[in-house]
Amino acid sequence: MKQQQEQLTAYTLAGIFTLSLRLIVGWTYFSAFWRRLVLENKLIPDSTGYIGEKFNHFLPNSIGIKPIIEYLVSTPDLLWWAMVIFTIIEGVVGLLYMLGFFTRLMSIGVFSLAFGILLGSGWLGTTCLDEWQIGILGVSAGFTIFLSGGGKYSLDYLLQPQLSKNKWLVWVTSGELPLSIKRFSKVAIGGAAILFILTLYTNQVFHNGVWGPLHNKSVKPKIEISDANVNNGALSFKVYRVEGADVYGSFLIGITLKDTSGKVILQKNGEDLALFPLTNIKNDYIAKVVPGKHSLIIPLGSKATLAIRDNSLQNLPEGQYELILTDISGITWNKNITIE
Repeated sequence: MKQQQEQLTAYTLAGIFTLSLRLIVGWTYFSAFWRRLVLENKLIPDSTGYIGEKFNHFLPNSIGIKPIIEYLVSTPDLLWWAMVIFTIIEGVVGLLYMLGFFTRLMSIGVFSLAFGILLGSGWLGTTCLDEWQIGILGVSAGFTIFLSGGGKYSLDYLLQPQLSKNKWLVWVTSGELPLSIKRFSKVAIGGAAILFILTLYTNQVFHNGVWGPLHNKSVKPKIEISDANVNNGALSFKVYRVEGADVYGSFLIGITLKDTSGKVILQKNGEDLALFPLTNIKNDYIAKVVPGKHSLIIPLGSKATLAIRDNSLQNLPEGQYELILTDISGITWNKNITIE
């Protein structure tokens, strides 16, 4: 009897000790709902700040869930529904987590949301690995609060007389878990070990944070060029921006085609690209390549096929040619083209 009382006291204290963690982490998720629907509506497709486009930014270097992200950003209607549902879940989970209502169930929700953020956007962060830190700390918070429960300062505690009638409810609310101290210790230590391994693994995959030269894929823009060819007087190629800051696009100010002697066959500067016809841009995803005021804007995660028709491309002799794309930062990307 005394041991049971001590265990109950321990759970109550654990819930009190983790109160600040529960409130702060809960707010990080509820605030996502608050920002997107109350302070400002960010669920309007094609509007500035649309959350679906931000979701598209996760795509290039996500791990594990890349096919899901790619499918959603390729189907705008489904993407909108996914963003609405995701936002509502964040709001409900965050609010109930703070209130300590069905605390352990909400902890599973926090764990799942954070795990998704970690896998999807853990590689983003221009200064201090922002998204990776948010994801891995959220996963840890979810696991920790699942073990501790809500404690004395939670709705679960106030409703305990009613909830205690069903013994299994303790697994989704708060209170003493039906585990011996020995078994509970194994669960806690095993979970901590798994999460620590996950921390090291994702830190290494995303940033080489454990060994090797550090890298940050959110600093410099990088564009992959594919399917480049010249046919019937038209240059066509696909661009896919896979690195760089997510808050602004790569500003393309030059498209150049040269032959092996270095002679310029085609040259388009920033002003030309600012007038690039929308009909000659075929976007694959919700994040779109579009002409800007002085350049062609390529957002992070966008993929598009560009077509350029020009008299200089008519009747080109067979041989090797080089396609060069120039960013406003001075970075260039090259692709060889063979005309047969």
